[in-house]
Amino acid sequence: MITASNAAKQDFLPVLRELVRAYQAFASFDANGYQGTGLTVPQADVLFTLGNTAGLSFKEIGESTLITKGTLTGVIDRLEDKSLVKRRVSNEDRRVTKVVLTKKGMRLFEEVFPRQISYIKKRFDLLSKAELAAIKKSLHRLHTIFS
Repeated sequence: MITASNAAKQDFLPVLRELVRAYQAFASFDANGYQGTGLTVPQADVLFTLGNTAGLSFKEIGESTLITKGTLTGVIDRLEDKSLVKRRVSNEDRRVTKVVLTKKGMRLFEEVFPRQISYIKKRFDLLSKAELAAIKKSLHRLHTIFS
């Protein structure tokens, strides 16, 4: 049984701290890559998710991004205000609204997405293929444990 006196001595806590530190460092680095684009990280996440698609429903966007359902509508609203996306009623099911990139949104996607991937790739290139595989395996295992 874990008590208050031994809780801080758990073997997994240093791993948890490094996981959080790694996420915070990545999130900060990633956000710096969007400077000058006029996009927030959630807006870029949606823009990148919609790129190379014919549009997605709110549900599909929510499942493919890190954005909560409550926040997603506001992010889409702001992207729509910037004329980067538009809402369309689905041809297959009129109850479903699809979000599609506008021409302006597609141009921004084609400009910013490759640049951001290159920006992030520079850091991942510092890892060997074996390190990438081991990290992926460990993160997948953690995901499985918590799912």
